[in-house]
Amino acid sequence: MNSSLLTNIICVLILAVVGYFLFDTVNPAMSSAMAVALGVILGGLLSIVLSSKANGVSSSTTSQTTDLSTLYVGNLPYRANEQSVQEHFEKYGAVNSVRLMKDRRTGKRKGYGFVEMDAKGADKAIKNLNDSVFQERTLKVRLAKDKVEEEEQ
Repeated sequence: MNSSLLTNIICVLILAVVGYFLFDTVNPAMSSAMAVALGVILGGLLSIVLSSKANGVSSSTTSQTTDLSTLYVGNLPYRANEQSVQEHFEKYGAVNSVRLMKDRRTGKRKGYGFVEMDAKGADKAIKNLNDSVFQERTLKVRLAKDKVEEEEQ
């Protein structure tokens, strides 16, 4: 389970208990079930507000993350790591993530991976890095194809 989700659930439960006692002292005529329900609702709203402020989430950052492109990067040197690939691609735009594929049995790199970056930077990276030399290997850079799920028969 996601740690921020777990933290939010714990906060909601704590605030529900606090809300129960708070509403019970403010309005003793209110039923205990109603006090707990109001505590959960207010706690949930408060945790959403606090978590969005803590994470720095805003409408402008949300709209930027939707404009990402995933690049296939082939013929990578086997000694290349995520950090070196990220540094190489950051010259052309903001890199969101780098995934280098490994053999499941041996754990050794397969020589290809995927770079997720902003769309404008991805276009620049394709133009500048395809057929360019990186750590003595000629890279193949193109837009990654979407995964095709097998059709059920």
